[in-house]
Amino acid sequence: MRLVIARCSVDYTGRLNAHLPLATRLLVHKGDGSLLVHSDGGSYKPLNWMSPPCSLATEEPGEEESAAGVREVWRVTHKKTGDALRVQIYDIVHDSSHDLGIDPGLQKDGVEADLQRLLAEQVELISEGATLVRREYPTAIGPVDLLVRDADGAAIAVEVKRRGDIDGVEQLTRYLELLGRDPHLAPVQGVFAAQEIKPQARVLAEDRGIRCLVLDYEDMKGLESGIPRLF
Repeated sequence: MRLVIARCSVDYTGRLNAHLPLATRLLVHKGDGSLLVHSDGGSYKPLNWMSPPCSLATEEPGEEESAAGVREVWRVTHKKTGDALRVQIYDIVHDSSHDLGIDPGLQKDGVEADLQRLLAEQVELISEGATLVRREYPTAIGPVDLLVRDADGAAIAVEVKRRGDIDGVEQLTRYLELLGRDPHLAPVQGVFAAQEIKPQARVLAEDRGIRCLVLDYEDMKGLESGIPRLF
């Protein structure tokens, strides 16, 4: 992971256009290729970012940029959509690289772990006629909660959360990218399952072709309640 604190401006072009004017920010270039642009506020959320699969290239600034004080230009391009994040760097305050090693992943709380176990036992909620391949199916960046196959044999990767937010959708997206490289699994469908799915997460999931499954924990435990709904 490379951490750079720099005075920079940032432009995002693609499905939407966005501009961050000149300011001092933290640039995080992660081992998976992603780039996140942070300010000293806004909690954990980056101001802008590019998710993998993407590539970073360093460019020489143009004449006008050089005259304005730009020392270096980063261009991060998404390999599938062609969306681009262009960072104009004026001054670098700090630049360091760190090997974080393999992360064991987030340890689930009791309810989330139970949801995963119950859904593994009731995979028909994911798809009629589905069969479980494995819980905690390994990938290079951590295990996906469930891998199942539908009645036709197609692979489905399932991420289970208690509360489903955008971070969970991003996590499942990364798993799907890696699993899709396996010819024995591809193409892999995605299902985002949670007791509650936030509207923004649902919009992002559906935009990426990921189905959303709302789970009723009490009903899955065998108590009288509502039923899971697949949207």
